[in-house]
Amino acid sequence: MSFGVRELVLLAVLVAMPMASFVLVFKPQNEAIASARAEIDHRESLLQRHREETARTHNIREENERLESEIGSLEDMLPSNKELSAVIRQVSNIAVRAGLAAPDMETNDPIRAALYWEQPLKMKTTGEFLDFVEFVRSLENLPRLTRIPDLKLQRRKVDEPLEIEFTLSIYFMREEGDR
Repeated sequence: MSFGVRELVLLAVLVAMPMASFVLVFKPQNEAIASARAEIDHRESLLQRHREETARTHNIREENERLESEIGSLEDMLPSNKELSAVIRQVSNIAVRAGLAAPDMETNDPIRAALYWEQPLKMKTTGEFLDFVEFVRSLENLPRLTRIPDLKLQRRKVDEPLEIEFTLSIYFMREEGDR
């Protein structure tokens, strides 16, 4: 068998066909398959994460209703800005009933706190420590949301009453149209 030009061309075409098909067909297909597999893996991981999240809250509607009920009960504890002065008078009365001197109060500008407002009151009073503890207990029993972000207790001399300075923040809801 002799190899001529015709046979060499045929051999070259036979060798070039698989190489060309690999470069032009199989390689792009393999890249597309790898890309599709990566996308599938990514979506499966997202789906798995979603399944884990929904497994924690097996009934989202019940959980939302429970949260709405809790939010509603907290909002019931928030006075409107029109009721705020009554709450301030109530705090002053609680201080006097607990045995403290009538407090000097200084109101600052209300502060926006998420969906609600916070009215800080700087209060100064005098009395005994146990009377102040009774005052704080009574504040905790109020059906309003309050907090004491800072507190300073000082006694100048052993015989003198305790000097008490603190900020009482009362949370409230601004009514529509009020500034």
